[in-house]
Amino acid sequence: MSVEYRLLGPLEVLVDGRQVTLAGPRQRAVLTCLLARPNTVVPATRLIDELWGEEPPATAANVLQSYVSQLRKALGKEAIETRGGGYSARVGSTALDLLRFERAAHQGSLALDDGRPDDAAAALREALALWRGPPLADLADEPAIGPIAARLEELHLLALERRIEADLACGRHIEVVAEAGELAGAHPLRERPRWLHMLALYRSGRQAEALDSYRAARTLLVQELGIEPGSALQELERAILRHDPSIQAPPDGGPGRPAPREAPARSIVVTTLAAAAPHELIELAAPLAVRPPHELLVLQTVSDASDLTDASIALRALRTELGARGLETRTAAFTSLMPGADLARVATDQDADLLLVAAPDQLLEDGRILALLTQAPCDVGVVFGSPSGPGDVFVPFAGGEHDWAAVELGAWLARSHEGQLWLGGAATGVAGRDASRLLASASLAVQRVLGVAAEPVLVEPEPGAVVAAAAAAAIVCVGLPDRWRHDGLGPTRTALAARAEGPTILVRRGVRPGGLAPQGAETRYTWTIAG
Repeated sequence: MSVEYRLLGPLEVLVDGRQVTLAGPRQRAVLTCLLARPNTVVPATRLIDELWGEEPPATAANVLQSYVSQLRKALGKEAIETRGGGYSARVGSTALDLLRFERAAHQGSLALDDGRPDDAAAALREALALWRGPPLADLADEPAIGPIAARLEELHLLALERRIEADLACGRHIEVVAEAGELAGAHPLRERPRWLHMLALYRSGRQAEALDSYRAARTLLVQELGIEPGSALQELERAILRHDPSIQAPPDGGPGRPAPREAPARSIVVTTLAAAAPHELIELAAPLAVRPPHELLVLQTVSDASDLTDASIALRALRTELGARGLETRTAAFTSLMPGADLARVATDQDADLLLVAAPDQLLEDGRILALLTQAPCDVGVVFGSPSGPGDVFVPFAGGEHDWAAVELGAWLARSHEGQLWLGGAATGVAGRDASRLLASASLAVQRVLGVAAEPVLVEPEPGAVVAAAAAAAIVCVGLPDRWRHDGLGPTRTALAARAEGPTILVRRGVRPGGLAPQGAETRYTWTIAG
């Protein structure tokens, strides 16, 4: 029996070439959640949380098991495996349209970066041809599907941007100018589509319209987000005004230049939810922005418009200071009645890889933090305490989803702050085994993918012992519990947050690749050093 799955449009399943009808939306949502992580064990507890949210029924585990049983009847017994406390969808490399899309889009991105725009355009067209409409629109009412569909939409947008970029590099500016304009109009706060539209207009001999497009983008960014355009847009405007040869259309329709890469393409958002500007967080974030290069986006929200002027003046001084240190920085202050949701929106539109926010007093009881943790597409680090300078980084590690994001951020910090990365695991566990095997696997993954050595530390699994093990570290990174919405932080993370030696960062993994993801990872649905 051969099974083919399609997620890039309404959910479709073909068995031996014939489309099969699955039962209700909840059952199809279970399959979708598994297919979004193909060949990966998804814990049953995570599926329950995703499917039912904060108030699952008492029978949720049994209902989930029933859904899986019905799926096996429709798709074959081997389609879904039960492993440990979770389930895994067994999917071949060509059996899922998402995997085929990722493969072609990744090849296109690499070809474009290698200076082969014709190959890039062909691969990206192949990837985009797999799309049949808005992803999973038939399951839009299912809570579990929203984040999956949003990430798929973002992947489609990234691939489309890169295909237009490849066409521009091939000299097809007249052919893409309308498409680039439609894309910029559909995503008015994203700067990359606007960049492509401006370049296509200019190369088509429409300089005035290209400058009008820039002015429209600037007005919208200032009005909606309170920020000036990024350096890439500003530099393109200047290049258009001076007729810079580097952006001219290629002669006789020949190959042109790809979109420039001088400015950082991604950003690190730094913010507080209080009246004070996030000066202390800058000392954590600034080294991260150097390698790999990132733009710092420093944001402050105020509830009272009378505080806006003072906040803007303070941020402007901070931007000047950071610029003198060679850091690409933009700052913005704006009024907001829903700062968590508004900051998540900025992180979405400004291609953030990481959002660092100072922890409020009530933490998970604070609706602003909940909005950030649930809506921001990037990794989020909630920071307790003040930076104590460069030094070692300690990461308590139990193998959970957010633990891997904490390891990645910990490795990034250790590399940037010139410290050692330590991974802490339980000295005693199930069947009397310690966590040394798990720590060894994590250490090998970190070394292989990130090039950072990680040393294991075995600790008794109780709060006091973990805090004592972390005492020598300058920074602690710890992943949120997988069930943080239901169970809170737990005693160990609460104790780490209260430690006095230095900052503790609670990390929630986002759906985007993190700041250390390898080249081309942005075209993939998921990326983690665990893989």
